[in-house]
Amino acid sequence: MALMQERNLRNFYIPEEQSIYLLNANDAKKLKDWVALCISKLQQLGYRDIHLLGKGAYGFAFAGLGINDECYVFKFSRINLPQHIQERLADEAYMLSQVQHPAVPRYITYQVVRKQGILMMDRAPGIDLEQYSLQHGRLPVRLLVDLAAQLAELLQYLRSIEKDGSPAPIVHGDIKPSNLVFEEQSGHLSLIDWGSSVFAQLDHEGHYLSNNVMQLMSADLQHSNARMGDVYFIGPEQRSGQLSSPRFDEQGVASTLYALASGQACRFGRKAIPARSLGLPLEFATMLDSMLADDLTLRQQAGDYFIKQMPRLKQLVLPELPLFDDSPVLPVWVSPQRRELDTVVYSSRKSFLREHNEELDIAYVDDVQLERYYKNYLEGMGETEKAFIAAVSRLGRYPVVGGLAIHWQAGGIYIDSSLNLYDQSLSQAFALAVNNVVTLARAIGKVGIFKACLFNARNTIHISRASEAEPFVAPAESRIPYQLAPVLSAEEASKQHSYFEDGKDPDEQLVLPDAIMDDIARLNLIRHTGCIIFEVTPLYMKIHSYYRLLDPAAEPEFNRLLQSILSKVGLISGDGVGGFMKLPYKDTRKFSHQSQAPQLLYPANPLQFNAASGPC
Repeated sequence: MALMQERNLRNFYIPEEQSIYLLNANDAKKLKDWVALCISKLQQLGYRDIHLLGKGAYGFAFAGLGINDECYVFKFSRINLPQHIQERLADEAYMLSQVQHPAVPRYITYQVVRKQGILMMDRAPGIDLEQYSLQHGRLPVRLLVDLAAQLAELLQYLRSIEKDGSPAPIVHGDIKPSNLVFEEQSGHLSLIDWGSSVFAQLDHEGHYLSNNVMQLMSADLQHSNARMGDVYFIGPEQRSGQLSSPRFDEQGVASTLYALASGQACRFGRKAIPARSLGLPLEFATMLDSMLADDLTLRQQAGDYFIKQMPRLKQLVLPELPLFDDSPVLPVWVSPQRRELDTVVYSSRKSFLREHNEELDIAYVDDVQLERYYKNYLEGMGETEKAFIAAVSRLGRYPVVGGLAIHWQAGGIYIDSSLNLYDQSLSQAFALAVNNVVTLARAIGKVGIFKACLFNARNTIHISRASEAEPFVAPAESRIPYQLAPVLSAEEASKQHSYFEDGKDPDEQLVLPDAIMDDIARLNLIRHTGCIIFEVTPLYMKIHSYYRLLDPAAEPEFNRLLQSILSKVGLISGDGVGGFMKLPYKDTRKFSHQSQAPQLLYPANPLQFNAASGPC
């Protein structure tokens, strides 16, 4: 069992990279130079209006226009990866060339230029569904069912692919909202990123796939050819390294539809927030819950039902109805001014969420974005705990700064918060993201404390040194930034301001020197809100912060203390992460424990829906 767990952990891949604002100066320059070089290569080949679409563990994707004004996508492999990893782009090119379907961008060519692999394909029109979900929150039922019908038809096609006259179903292996591009005007859906795709080893009924007895005898039926998709969306069979099957993609589709219906970023909330609580038609919700069930037979029966019945379910009359009150259950301050932020969530005191210790020691991982791209850290947590961490991380996809402190006690859950959103158009979607954090927290039956700081990575201060024998020295021009808040109302000024300090944090390894701790203690006497986080590796230090001063008269002393902290970073020794958070005032919200959200279904007869009496 231990060997199986170890193997699975090593198969996890890193789907998201650090914010460029968190890279040290050398790495940031290398990244910018590499992007510029790729753009230059494409311009030399005659393409224009080229821009970076995204980057992942294995490479970069760019978009550009050809001489015919057609829009193309170019994927570059990272040349600093081992050769067998670089060759995965060639594998992706071959698999994409085997798929001809309106919902799949057309393969054009794959070339190797000076050891650099480049895959060229058509660009899918529209916006990916992860971004669409972040902008709009939960998807309307009508849209969700339409998307489900398109996905069911695509899965049926992938099951039916033949090669040389014999069945050769293809497994995409990484179906998730960010790999589905939606063209809103036409409603058309496209499935992109075929880097995890393989020919299935088993058909959907579990039979071995081969052309003849000799092939069956020579085939490697002991080892899976499957590649690891995003662990937030793949099913248990793919995650545990079983032989590849079209069933893998059924799980990706089910996870995707569930995430889009609930406004979450993963499948793990399925027990605390079941599909039957999401305002969906009873048949559709039951099918989705069954596709995500623990029982393998039920999952497969529901997958078959999905593919067979979606053409009929698509015909349902589903006008949009006001089934939910998505007002935020925690206070959210929405700025009338829009600001470009690069929000990062730093959370600590996560240890109590884990059910057992893992063989993998994560103490060496000091980066504050751990949850975003070292998802194997979640191993050892129950599903609801994973969903909770993912929901907190999802807050960082919005332009927001602030903090959360959650106390689980036997009599209920107590939450102190300061959430400041800098884009009014996202307030409804952000409210749902906040409410999901609370709903999932209510379903966690443990006693403990969790805290999270949300800061703008663009304000991160980077300090480097040549060797560990030298002290860290902040550049002369460095400043810990802060905002000056409007004058507090009489009611706000009378509230007790809150400093969240709860003793030594088991998830923080860095011990700050007394001289810095003294300055932080003096800061505590000034009414403000925010956080400061020190992240130290042998040769680099990052200082992340978000501060909002609530007492303008104290500004000279506040500014002096911040600069004093910065001047003393040379006293810091050791590696790790350590931070402190202060909330503006005590405004604790209490919630009862709730293991599962109550049932809420779309009405059987929507034309007779009465908003006063509510849905089913």
